Order: sequence, then C-alpha cells, then structure tokens
Amino acid sequence: MELLLLGGTAFLGRQIALSALADGHSVTCLARGSAPPPEGVTFVPGDRDDDAADALAPVAGRRWDAVVDLTSQPGRARRALRDLRADHWVFVSTANVYAGTTPAGHRETDALTPALQAEVMAGPEDYGAAKVACEQLYAGSGTTATLVRSGLIGGAGDTSGRSGYWPWRFAHPVGDGSAVAVPDDPGFPCALVDVRDIASFVVTAARERLDGPYNVTGPTTPLSEVLATAAEVAGTAARPHPVPPARLAELGVNPWMGPRSMPLWIDDPTMRGFGTMDTSRARAAGLVTRPLAETLRAALAYEENREGERPTGLTDEEEHEVLAAVR
Repeated sequence: MELLLLGGTAFLGRQIALSALADGHSVTCLARGSAPPPEGVTFVPGDRDDDAADALAPVAGRRWDAVVDLTSQPGRARRALRDLRADHWVFVSTANVYAGTTPAGHRETDALTPALQAEVMAGPEDYGAAKVACEQLYAGSGTTATLVRSGLIGGAGDTSGRSGYWPWRFAHPVGDGSAVAVPDDPGFPCALVDVRDIASFVVTAARERLDGPYNVTGPTTPLSEVLATAAEVAGTAARPHPVPPARLAELGVNPWMGPRSMPLWIDDPTMRGFGTMDTSRARAAGLVTRPLAETLRAALAYEENREGERPTGLTDEEEHEVLAAVR
C-alpha cells in the first residue's frame, strides 16, 4: 500500500508507521514533527490547525491507498476529507464515544454521546463528543472507512504513565520494600491494549479496507490480576497493601491518572467498566493482543528511562505518606 499517516512521530502514530513499514508498505507521515519521524518514512512537515497555510497541499496531489487519521479535532477531519483523495480511510477513535458505561463492556451498536458541533474542542471534556463528530465525517465520506474505537493504550512510549506506574512502583517500593499501596477494589474491571497490537490492527484495517466501527482493546482483567502481573514483571518481593477507597479519598489520592493518583482504577459506580469493550468483531477481523505481562514489561522499560517527573501515580514521598497512614 501507499499509506498516508496524518501524524506518525509520537506513540501510537509512530508505532503505526513502524508496523506498516514492517509489513512492506510505503509510508508518508504528515505531522508537526514534535518527535523525530521513524527511519524509512517520507516525512512532510505541516500544521493541520492552520487552514490558511494549506498544510495538506504537499500530499493532496495524488490518490492514496489508505489515509490514517488520529485527530481529535473535527475541523482537521473535515479538511482532510475536503483536500485528500483516498481509497480507504482509517480513523482512530476512542471508547469515550460511548454514552455512559457498562460493566459488560460496550459493543459497537451501543449508543454514542452527541457529536460536538464545533470544529475545535474547548477542552478535555469535549474529547468523546469531538471523536464522535470525526467518526460521523469519515463514515459519511462516500468510501469505506474503519472507525477504530480504542481502549486505553499502554506499553513503551506511554507518556501518561497509566500503564507503567504499577510495574514501576512494584520495582521501586519505598520503606522496607515489603508493600505497595493499592486500591482495595480487587474486582475493578480493567482493559489495556498494547500500542504494538492496536498499530498492527490499524494496518490490517487499511489493507483489508474494513468498514465501520471496531472496538480495539485488551481482555477485561480484574485489578487484582493487573497488580499481580505488575509485581511479577517487576521481579519484586513487595506485595499489594489494599487501602479502602474512602481512606484514599481522605488522603487526597485521586483515581485513574494525574498527580497523586492510583491509575487504572475509578472509585465511581457509574464509571465501573470504563474503557472495557466487546472486541469480538475486531478479533474476527484480525486483532491479536499479546499477554498483559508483555505490555507491562515494555511500559516498565520505558518508565526506567523516563526523564523528569512522572505525570501519574504517587511520588516516593506520597507513597510513604499513604503507607504510614494506613499501616
């Protein structure tokens, strides 16, 4: 294939480019270039937010076998459809498009949140609605379009730290090294997809011209198993020290992500099952997901070489504080 990737220098975009190259395809990436492009791609610098700059002009004079777009801005999607010619589109969407949550995991036929009417998100709260708007644009393109509804992506390159925090914390316990503070919610349903696996599926979708929405994430796994796998990957003697959710709230520990948090977990009954999805349609079309241990091992290696502060989880000082308060 002659593949055009709108993005392609960071995390998922970079891995899609690498997967396509490994599959023998020709890859062109149009991006700002916030990170170095992978070796072997044709890199075209461009700012898609500046319509007056005609950023897509260098890649608009030909027809592509497939175009892959990772944007969250409806205006960018609209301009791509206006200016580019493609036999197939792949749009990387998100589980956030679904209205509400379900412990059973969303199916592609479930209700979606209303589409954003603006061309640009006002803030993170518009993320799901903006992705719905982009989905609608690509679905109405007049040709085939894969809508890849991604779950939480983890592994090497996960700058958010959500997939890497637990194996890193178990590898670096504080105090006497015997315990790691964790939420006392062992059955909380988690799902995580390795960046390499979703990238491979995106390339498959482009090659096979899969049409319509596909949920793409890993198997639903209880938090207790995620933590046990993290400890195994870390090769540590430390064991989880469960802390009741109410006590974590008293100590100012946040759920899911961000500073002073415990990732992959949400203390909200209405959010139980957030990010879990039925992936049977994607698996029938070629999705293969590797064992969770491989993803956490890659995430740990990335965390060990991270520069600067981690954006998610507890610092050593905060971990000391929580353990001292609950022991």
